[in-house]
Amino acid sequence: MPSATASLGETLIAKSDATVVVEGNQYFPPQALQDEGLFEKSETHTNCPWKGLASYYNLRLPDGKVIPDAVWYYPDPKPAAAEIKDYFAFYKNKVDVKLQ
Repeated sequence: MPSATASLGETLIAKSDATVVVEGNQYFPPQALQDEGLFEKSETHTNCPWKGLASYYNLRLPDGKVIPDAVWYYPDPKPAAAEIKDYFAFYKNKVDVKLQ
């Protein structure tokens, strides 16, 4: 399986060769995160009919820039989405996600 990365400029956010693809999004396992200090809890939540309730993080970059709600995950997904429990996905228009 190819390696996937998520980055913003020179800041590597996540890297893994064990992502799960759901609806065209790469979901990264928790151990793929390069620096948990970049993640700042958001109060945002959305509901997917088949995956369940998603929670979000803002990204706080080393230069102080904050990218709101750039990351989402499912802490308690519905059974159909159990394989992405606690995996992280990134909005493609906010974070550069690439397969290598």
